Amino acid sequence: MPEKHEGKLGDKSSVRVWLRLLSVTQAIEKELQRRFAERGMTLPRFDVLAALDRNPEGMTMGALAGALLVSNGNVTHLAKTLVRDGLIEMRHPPGDRRSSIVTLTEAGREQFRKLARAHSEWIDQMLSGLDFTQRERLYVALGTMKMTIARASQRRAK
Repeated sequence: MPEKHEGKLGDKSSVRVWLRLLSVTQAIEKELQRRFAERGMTLPRFDVLAALDRNPEGMTMGALAGALLVSNGNVTHLAKTLVRDGLIEMRHPPGDRRSSIVTLTEAGREQFRKLARAHSEWIDQMLSGLDFTQRERLYVALGTMKMTIARASQRRAK
């Protein structure tokens, strides 16, 4: 990828850090989308399977939408296609016909496990240019950034 400003941080360091973070995130996401597509999967569908794998007892559609940070309509559409493909099941809890609980099927669990292994390998490949110490420093720096953003957001909400 070509570097703007000869790759120097310069006097607008905060904006340049944010732009670099954004471009790296977009590059990783684009590569993941391409690799998932080669396996007949999309990143949003994988995210649904991952959320359900973390919650084997199942999730309501609202909780799933909240976990994925998407609208109920988006998650409903994804869920219906995953039900059609036999990867998840949707059922109503006893006495409540208005809500639905979704869980992975055995086929969904197996497909997720295969894709999760591949996903981990892909991320390892993409970050292979960083040694452990560089990854650790980046992880800590991003954690600090995340906390700073959360504090600023809390202050604005008051």
